[in-house]
Formats: sequence, structure tokens, C-alpha cells
Amino acid sequence: MKKIILFSLLSALALTGCSAKEESSTKSSSVTNQSSATNTSSEDAETQKLREQYKDAMTNENANFPQLSTEVAEDEAEVKITTTQGDIRLKLFPTYAPLAVENFLTHAKEGYYNGIIFHRVINDFMIQAGDPKGNGTGGESIWKGKDTAIDSGNGFKNEYSPYLYNLRGALAMANAGKDTNGSQFFINQSKKDLSNQLPTDTFPAKIIEAYKNGGNPSLDGGYTVFGQVIEGMDVVDKIAAAETDSNDKPKDDIKIEKIEIIKDYDFSK
Repeated sequence: MKKIILFSLLSALALTGCSAKEESSTKSSSVTNQSSATNTSSEDAETQKLREQYKDAMTNENANFPQLSTEVAEDEAEVKITTTQGDIRLKLFPTYAPLAVENFLTHAKEGYYNGIIFHRVINDFMIQAGDPKGNGTGGESIWKGKDTAIDSGNGFKNEYSPYLYNLRGALAMANAGKDTNGSQFFINQSKKDLSNQLPTDTFPAKIIEAYKNGGNPSLDGGYTVFGQVIEGMDVVDKIAAAETDSNDKPKDDIKIEKIEIIKDYDFSK
């Protein structure tokens, strides 16, 4: 078993990691420890901001956890993923994960995901797609080869928020290690109630309650959560139940036919 640090800049918050099979949810490698130190003043400021947000999430009864509402707020985007098994509607969180949301929306608008299969499916864990190669080794961000300040060639950085978690239905970026996000993503599908395993001094009470419906808390801190299913979890469950081979690939292809932008977001503002 490995350890994942919840919100890597807050090293005091450690969680027990996922099993070897669950670790395979990323591109083609395992979940890695997230424990890099920060030294620059800008990073210190980021750490301080994260600490303040975490304190708010833990102590403020009115703290906003956008995944807990099915309403699409003014500062959120909305998409519909049409698959060969049905439609999945999700809302996205550009305020909390701007890089991941811009990357996903841009790829969707350009038809990047059209025809791509769900190449890895693990029932009661997650469903994964977004790789043009269809084997978990491909895909790239919209900035690769264009903006090295965002994507040096290995992907763009992870984005953490104490207001977002790998709850059942959460949309997150798959990666091959810290700050290697490209185009692959997964939807958390687990129905297991793990809420009684979550420490009350680490997880906000509302999130512990939400985890009663399922999700993968062991992934918190290692993957960027940037959206939430608001309609179509029955479709997610149907995809997750597909018969798979030894590599967790569905024996019969399940494809993304298209992704429709229902509500866009202006990143220039």
C-alpha cells in the first residue's frame, strides 16, 4: 500500500493509498507520493492560501462544496458526454481547477474526444477515457508544444482544492505522476460507503457525509478533480459493469460519440 498526501502542500494530511489494482487508474502507471517541498515566495503564498481554504472548509458551516449541488452555478460550465451506452451530464469547476477545465472544454470543442473509447473500466472503482490510442499510453494537453510555461512536454500541473473530492460521480484527470496531466480523465464510480474510515480532523463533515454514497477518498490529493456528474450515473454504472479483459479494457468497445458544451466558460475574464 502506498500513501497519498491530501492536498500535497499540506503534508500533515496523509491518507492510506489505493490498492495495486486501483492504482492502475492513471494513464499507465501507479499513483505516486505527492510530497514535494515548496521554497519560493510565490509557492509559500500558494501554500498559505491553501491552508486558509482548508481551514474554511473544515470550520465554516457555510463553506461551498460545489459537488454537493446538482445546480449549475454562474461560475461553472456544463457538458453532455454522449456515449454508446447513453448520456452523462456533468458540471465543471473552472474557479477551482481552471487548467483542467480549459483543457477539457477545448478538447471537447475541437472534437478531440469524439470516437475515443473507455479504455479502462473497473467496476466499483472508476471508468477512464480520453486516450486517442485507446490503450492508456497516449493523449496530450492543449498546451503541449505551445506553452512550456504550462506544459513542459510531460503534462500540466495538478490542481488541488479543499472544496473538491473524489466523490462518486466526480470527474478527475488521470495522470502518470505529479503534474503530468494530458487528456485522459476518469469518473469515480464506486458505491462503497467508506465514510466511517475518514478522520473527522482531516475531512470536512459534509464531505464525510457525501462519501456515504461512494467514491474513492484514497485518490484525494493525487488527482485533479474538476467536475461532477449531475445526471447519468446509471450510464456510468452501466459502463463500469461491462465485461473486461485482463487489462480492464471492455471486450466490446464503449465509445464517446461526442461531447456537447451546454454552458461554456470565459477564461479571459
